[in-house]
Amino acid sequence: MNAITRVGIDLAKNVMQIHAVDQAGHVVLRKTITREKFLSWFANLPRCRVAMEACSTAHYWARRLSELGHEVRLIPPQFAAPYRKGGAHVKNDALDAEAVCEADSRPQMRFVPVKSPAQQGVLTLHRMRTGYVEERTALVNRLRALLAEFGIFIPQGIDRLRRHFVAQVEDGASELPGTAREALMRAWTQWQTLDQEIAWYDRQIAAHACHDGAAKRCMDMCGVGPLTASAAVATIVNANQFKNGRQMAAWLGLVPRQNSSGGKQRLGRITKQGNDYLRMLLFQGARSAVFTAHRRDDRVSRWIVQLQTRVGYYRTLVAVANKNARILWAILAKGEKFNPAHAPARPNPASDA
Repeated sequence: MNAITRVGIDLAKNVMQIHAVDQAGHVVLRKTITREKFLSWFANLPRCRVAMEACSTAHYWARRLSELGHEVRLIPPQFAAPYRKGGAHVKNDALDAEAVCEADSRPQMRFVPVKSPAQQGVLTLHRMRTGYVEERTALVNRLRALLAEFGIFIPQGIDRLRRHFVAQVEDGASELPGTAREALMRAWTQWQTLDQEIAWYDRQIAAHACHDGAAKRCMDMCGVGPLTASAAVATIVNANQFKNGRQMAAWLGLVPRQNSSGGKQRLGRITKQGNDYLRMLLFQGARSAVFTAHRRDDRVSRWIVQLQTRVGYYRTLVAVANKNARILWAILAKGEKFNPAHAPARPNPASDA
C-alpha cells in the first residue's frame, strides 16, 4: 500500500472499482469497494493522486477525497475512453478504472475543475427549470394535438394557445364531450402550476446573477441575460483552465469539425461537443443580438449587421455565439468589463522588420 502513487476509480452507484499503480506505473492493486467503505479505505491510504471520470457524483467524491489530503483529478469521459483496452467493443469496470488511471498519467491531459456545493446548487436550479420547461412543452403539444382531434385548431405559439385555450374548451358549439372537457381543464391547471414553478426558478436564477460579481459583468454583453450569465459562472468554475477564448469556444462545440490531412484543411459543421445547455443559451442570446443589432451603433453590432449581409442569418448566429463565448472567457478569466468598442491589438509588421 505504501507503493501506491496513482489511483484510477470507476464510479458507480453502489460499488467502486479501484486500479492503483506505483511510481513506475506497475499495477499494485485491483479492487472493488462498496460505497459505504469507499472513504474509509482512502482514509487509510497514504496521500496520492486520484483520478475519476467527470460523471454523476464525481464532484462530491472529489471534495471528500480532497478533504482526506489526496490530489483529485476529474477527467472528461471522452478523454479516458481511448485508453481502455479493447476499445469500444470491450467494456467493464476494471478496464474503465485502468483507462482512467492511464489517462491521468498523460502529461497533456485536460481536467475538469471540481465544483463547490454552491456552484452545484446553482446548476440544480438550472436543471430543475429545464425539466419543467420540457414538461410544459410536452403538455402544450399534447393539448394542441388533442384539440385538433375534435376540429379545434389554434395557431402556433404557446402564447396564442394560452390566450385561446379556455375559451375553445368551454365553447359549447364544439364536439368536445364532457369527459374530454374535464380532462383538458385539469391539464390546464397543471399548465398553470408549471408556469408558476418556472417563474420561481427564473427569480432565483436572476437573484444569483444580480448578486454574483462575475455574472453581473457578463450581463453587460448584448445577448447574455441572467440565465446565460448564471449558467456560465456556475459551469465554467475557473476560466483560466482554458488558454484563450478560442479554446473555450472549442470546448463548447462552437468551432467547425475538422477532417484535415496532408496539409489540406477541410472544415465541416460545428462539433456541438461540450456543454449543450450553455451552448443552447449562447445561441438563444445570439438570436436576440442579431435581431436587435440594427438598432445599435457600437462596434460589435455593426459587425453583426455586416456579417449577416455577407453570410446569412444562420452562419451569423454561429459566429455571434462563438464571439460571445470568447468574450465571456475574457470577462471570467481576466476580470475585465465588457467594452463593445474594444478593438483587439494587431501586431505591427513594420516593428518586426
